[in-house]
Amino acid sequence: MTHTAVVVLSDPLHGGDEALGRLLNALFLTRTLDARGEPVSLVFQGAGARWPAEIVQPGHPAGEHYRAVQAKVHGVCGGCADAFGATERTEAAGIPLAREIDLPGTTGIIDLSRFLGAGDRIVIF
Repeated sequence: MTHTAVVVLSDPLHGGDEALGRLLNALFLTRTLDARGEPVSLVFQGAGARWPAEIVQPGHPAGEHYRAVQAKVHGVCGGCADAFGATERTEAAGIPLAREIDLPGTTGIIDLSRFLGAGDRIVIF
């Protein structure tokens, strides 16, 4: 069975309703694949690194869906969280930061190529 990496790039601060729609679709896909017993990981990369600290706020419209797939979170890109000012809030929320590969000018990012190298699918929102 093919593993799927669901990657959230949408920006909660500047993307408006479209960004929320992308996030919800990413969460729904992750939830659906998980319910089917298919291997799936949720990744927050780029400006999407801002989402986890937002989603855990009480009353957030995506909160329930996030909690349902929280165990499937591969991580929040650490270098992306640094670049987009989300590191402190992400760490305070207890959400894992991943710094898997060195990229000059960053503190390390999630290595999406590892999914491709394993023959996994990547779906980007």
